[in-house]
Amino acid sequence: MTAQRPTGPGGRPVRVLLADDEDLIRVALAALLDLEADIEVVAQAADGRGAVETALAHTPDVAVVDLQMPGLDGLEVTSELAAALPSCGVVILTGHGRPPHLQRALASGAKGFLPKGSPGGALADVIRRVHAGGRYVDPALAADALTAPACPLTPRELEVLRLAEYDTPVALIARRTRLSNGTVRNHLAAAVGKLGVASRAEAFRMAHERGWL
Repeated sequence: MTAQRPTGPGGRPVRVLLADDEDLIRVALAALLDLEADIEVVAQAADGRGAVETALAHTPDVAVVDLQMPGLDGLEVTSELAAALPSCGVVILTGHGRPPHLQRALASGAKGFLPKGSPGGALADVIRRVHAGGRYVDPALAADALTAPACPLTPRELEVLRLAEYDTPVALIARRTRLSNGTVRNHLAAAVGKLGVASRAEAFRMAHERGWL
């Protein structure tokens, strides 16, 4: 990837917000980015809601957000910033980059998507590219996304299956979804059958591992 080194008005550095609930990772990324002469980390946040509020307060050029955070996840943060602060490009970092995550990230408005394990200079290059109006998607994830099988479950089956984690009682799932107990059982049975597994726990695990939940 060829690095670009754009700056904002008046030649100022690209202003960056970092959002990650893991303090060590966030601090390490800030230290690495501070070594770049044309990038300035202007704010940090430890959760999704804090990321949105901090971005609105500091108006960074680029927000680098973790995919999985408490409160709002990276996709929800991206959607909110796309609506409330469209001038801020969003780069999503993930330790669990699966093709459906990439597809949903791009649909949410993310301009960059790369694994946390990327080489040290890669994030800085992606920030520059996004600030210049471009996009960047990790090539391996992009290749996987092109060949990944589509999720066979309907949105309602996914909703019910998501609530079925931890062996949640059918009656409780029914109340939360405003469905009858029988309808919930039918959706769970359909999910188990479509995924070719033996139980709803296995169905949940498979759907989660493939990034459908």
